[in-house]
Amino acid sequence: MLKNATKAKLAAGQPVFGCFIRYAEPSLAEYIAMLGWDFLVFDGEHGMLEPRDVEDLCRALDLRGVTPIARVTTNQPHIILRFLDSGIHGVHVPWVNTPQAVEQAVRSVKYGPRGERGLAGTRASEWGLGEPLDAYVERANRETMVVVHIETREAVAAIEDYVAIDGVDVLFLGPTDLSQSMGHPGRADHPDVVAAMERVAEVVVASDKVLGIYAGTAAMTEEWLNRGARYFTTGVELFLRDGMRAHLDRVRGIRR
Repeated sequence: MLKNATKAKLAAGQPVFGCFIRYAEPSLAEYIAMLGWDFLVFDGEHGMLEPRDVEDLCRALDLRGVTPIARVTTNQPHIILRFLDSGIHGVHVPWVNTPQAVEQAVRSVKYGPRGERGLAGTRASEWGLGEPLDAYVERANRETMVVVHIETREAVAAIEDYVAIDGVDVLFLGPTDLSQSMGHPGRADHPDVVAAMERVAEVVVASDKVLGIYAGTAAMTEEWLNRGARYFTTGVELFLRDGMRAHLDRVRGIRR
């Protein structure tokens, strides 16, 4: 039965920590979940994951009480629907550049009367076996998260309109894409990019929405916690890179 522990922690004012994963390996997802993350984000945008893959990954997380979320490929209702029906508890929607696009994302995630998500007996609704569909619809509208990406200069300019839209849970800064949009690709530390992120933070933290950000290091996470962010992601590859490089540097330096 859909119960979003990550959303509950955010509602209680707590920070939450998640990790992107782009591999269709339920055992890997289960292992990562056991390390203590609040949620995992199955990546259908920069990964090759399809809804079929995500459904199996959800089963792995269900065993461990970790919230399954997916980053969909694009902000289209039929795409979002297929990922939602797999049993995820929320969606990351990339490339949302206008208030109208934010509204479309919310309506794609929510059932009526707020939205237009198609209703059927799928894994998300336990095929109608766990509870009546009308009860499921009410639960899904309450529990399912909408995470909207802020990753272009257009989105930054419209941030005051974004926070006014009902149904959005998290406004999520993507520093790398934002740096590209602002003409400084890969330079998330450029003063223009930093100023844009600070503008978003100021508006979002003062609203009823949660500020999220991709933070690849503990230091960056600490910095943005102090700025009021409460929804954090990183990537599994970062840990593989750092851990493996440190190991190899050490063992290859051992003198015999």
